Amino acid sequence: MTARTRFSRSQARRIALAAQGLGETRPAAPTARHVARVLDRSSLLQIDSVNVLVRAHYMPLFSRLGAYDRELLERTAYHPKKRGAFEYWGHEASLIRLDLHPLFRWRMARAARGEGIYGGLARFGQEKRAFIEEVRREIEDRGPMAAGELSGGHRGQGSWWGWSDGKRALEWLFWAGEVTTATRRGFERIYDLPERALPAAILNVPTPPEEEAQRELLRLSIRALGIASERCLRDYFRIEPTDAKARIPELVEAGDLVPVTVEGWPGPVYLDPQARLPRRIDAQALVSPFDPIVWERTRTERLFDFRYRIEIYTPAEKREYGYYCLPFVLGEAIVARLDLKADRAGSRLLVHSIHPEVSVAPEEIAPALGDELRLMARWLGLGDIVVPKDWRQRLEL
Repeated sequence: MTARTRFSRSQARRIALAAQGLGETRPAAPTARHVARVLDRSSLLQIDSVNVLVRAHYMPLFSRLGAYDRELLERTAYHPKKRGAFEYWGHEASLIRLDLHPLFRWRMARAARGEGIYGGLARFGQEKRAFIEEVRREIEDRGPMAAGELSGGHRGQGSWWGWSDGKRALEWLFWAGEVTTATRRGFERIYDLPERALPAAILNVPTPPEEEAQRELLRLSIRALGIASERCLRDYFRIEPTDAKARIPELVEAGDLVPVTVEGWPGPVYLDPQARLPRRIDAQALVSPFDPIVWERTRTERLFDFRYRIEIYTPAEKREYGYYCLPFVLGEAIVARLDLKADRAGSRLLVHSIHPEVSVAPEEIAPALGDELRLMARWLGLGDIVVPKDWRQRLEL
């Protein structure tokens, strides 16, 4: 990009969408190489337990690649010999590019000291060190296991620890990097020692100094975002404000962050010096509530004029849009949100509601939206699509 330092909101949107690969032509037959490219660009995929439609980590790949085989991501994440990712706390619980493991060891070291983790878990780590070591040794001796398979099991009987304490011990060990996710059984984590689950070539990479690891994570953040405020940058990998405030001036001085101004976006705002500014973006994608394009809600409002909140934890009678609403990106705008559910027993994609933005006519978005819903139903192996009556004819479903 040229030495431009002032951007309209439209230009900033196009930079952000291009950085995330939204708007690129989807491959006719997505392969492992396409999956790796998405993961390389975003660095991580957020994991969430909500399964009303599909697990969160599968959706960003669908938004960018279309109807890909989910087994491609499973192999990338958990293949015993060819894995390309590991689980850790990146942006919340995440699948993270395997080569980035050394960049998170400072976070693991802090967690082992009780820093940067939940207060209750930190206290547990201080008070139950002998117990935690017993749990670690059990995994070392018995091999990969779920929390409920610890001695005494899920009933909390038959040994001196119950399931809840065993689970807390595993979570502390996970935060501290002393155990990792070997695989998942359904959605249940199967824990193992890193030296058995992760390649030696990665574990043997020298651990960078804390400051350099943070700088590199912020470099990866701006690469994935294209354009961002300090708040957006530190949110991407959940870097503490104090750390981000120390590192960002260093990155500006090094030329890795370019201070810019964006119409309607209070500064400071930073640009990736390698960012692309396409003349137009022809995106067409339903995106998850856990997609990087909408992670930082204030950024979503400033770039897209789209106020977005997930209403899973809102009482039903107080929900404005629905339980699990997905934004619909069309062109360079977010034009609607849809409350979706996969009725697996009935083989139906249920579209509970469709809410276009106030400036958008339903007829303008219906053809593209119909295409995306058909693509999603096919991807999820669902036969029918059930939509509100007033949308049936518009969507031609």
